[in-house]
Amino acid sequence: MAAKFELYEDKSGGFRFRLKAGNGEVIAVSESYKTKDGALNGIESVKKNAGDANLDDQTS
Repeated sequence: MAAKFELYEDKSGGFRFRLKAGNGEVIAVSESYKTKDGALNGIESVKKNAGDANLDDQTS
């Protein structure tokens, strides 16, 4: 299984992402972003600078 990003809303209503390894272990967690677009930009920055991973969008 490949690494993946999970995008989710935190308890304060912000948006965060975490990067999980293929075995399901969390290997990175983002700061809280005010907007979903901000978090998606953060993911794109990580992808650009840290390799290729899939996105698992868990927001409603």
